[in-house]
Amino acid sequence: MQPQSQGPSAVERAILPVGRSGWAIAAGYAGLLSILILPAPLALGLGIVAAIDLSRHPEKHGWGRTVFGLLAGLAGTVALVWIALQG
Repeated sequence: MQPQSQGPSAVERAILPVGRSGWAIAAGYAGLLSILILPAPLALGLGIVAAIDLSRHPEKHGWGRTVFGLLAGLAGTVALVWIALQG
């Protein structure tokens, strides 16, 4: 008798986007792009949507990407506003 699978292992989740929120993945990539400043508000918005999605679906993973998207988006948005006010 084989043991029943408990779902994807931690290694599988680290390598593949198994069980992750699509919003969290999008927020993470937008957070990476927020270094270009203009996509920062998008990263912030996607991070907020991802946080709501993960709160509603606790079985999903992706909080690290979500938090990164939120923080990078917030930093880039603050920089964008600062640049706009300087001009």
